[in-house]
Amino acid sequence: MGTCHISGEIDSAVRLSRSDFEYIKAIGRGALGLVWRVVHKKTRTELAIKEIEKNSISSKEALLSVLNERSLLSILNHPFIININFAFQDKKKLYLGLDLKLGGDLRYHMIKRKRTESEMKFIIACILQGLEYLHSRHIIHKDIKPENIIYDDKGYVFITDFGTSTIWKEENYSETSGTPGYMAPEVICRQNYSFTSDYFALGVILYENIIGTRPYQGRNRKEIREAILEKQAKIIPSDIPVDWSIEAVSFCNKLLKRKPNTRLGANGINELKSHPWLNEISEKMLQNFELKAPFIPSDNDNFDHDHVNFYSKCERHQAKTTKHDFLGYSFIPSPASNRKIN
Repeated sequence: MGTCHISGEIDSAVRLSRSDFEYIKAIGRGALGLVWRVVHKKTRTELAIKEIEKNSISSKEALLSVLNERSLLSILNHPFIININFAFQDKKKLYLGLDLKLGGDLRYHMIKRKRTESEMKFIIACILQGLEYLHSRHIIHKDIKPENIIYDDKGYVFITDFGTSTIWKEENYSETSGTPGYMAPEVICRQNYSFTSDYFALGVILYENIIGTRPYQGRNRKEIREAILEKQAKIIPSDIPVDWSIEAVSFCNKLLKRKPNTRLGANGINELKSHPWLNEISEKMLQNFELKAPFIPSDNDNFDHDHVNFYSKCERHQAKTTKHDFLGYSFIPSPASNRKIN
């Protein structure tokens, strides 16, 4: 699919509606709705639409997450994140138009098998491109996990889901939303945190693919917190699989440091990018999408359609929102913003 500046083709004065799009199939599922592959009927541009049912937003926290994602995406635009193309609403749903990537999420592919070292090296190099941009805008993602890493059809990956992301501030110990299994110790223990919390989550993903389990496990946030406080997770030499290198394990262990000031990246993201494990990745070629990915998703569906059935059966809560909560949600970037669908 070629590049298309959809924001320049859709008149900002025109009110978008669901009927402007041809729905092809579901390609993802979020906490509050499905992500669909669609075609804009007028321009014939393919993209993704994330639908959120208003009556599924049953708490203030969920409402803030939805509004936060729309607000942050409107000021972001980078090749290694899933960018916004527009947003609109009707009486029942919110609609978020996003870049279309058809390779499925990292979790889907990890369920099939653990990633190889070369695959994880490439994946993390891609994620670092996105994180470097976000951190340069003073934004902490706060929910880096396999479900939020999306493949395209060439094997490159992109960061998505900015519902819990936040603009960094010195006093943020009370803002602890995210996924417990990937939360940095300083976040789960309700201490002030910074950009290194995203690097810890990277370490969890890498550990998961080397060892096969997450470094800190538990049935809930309390149990995971207790596991973190009990001991420092570390891959020891005798546990290194035969097809993984010492450099990969070094990178992982340094990301998992419980104290953020000793964690790889404490002095900036260049500590990660310059680690020997990533030496063979040409950053310039990566940025230009000139490298061949070690894993390319198949042309078949890269989404478990049982997710659609699961979502359709989920219990609906009575809405605790009003129409006034969504004032200003609709959004179409100006052509000057140069947003595009690849």
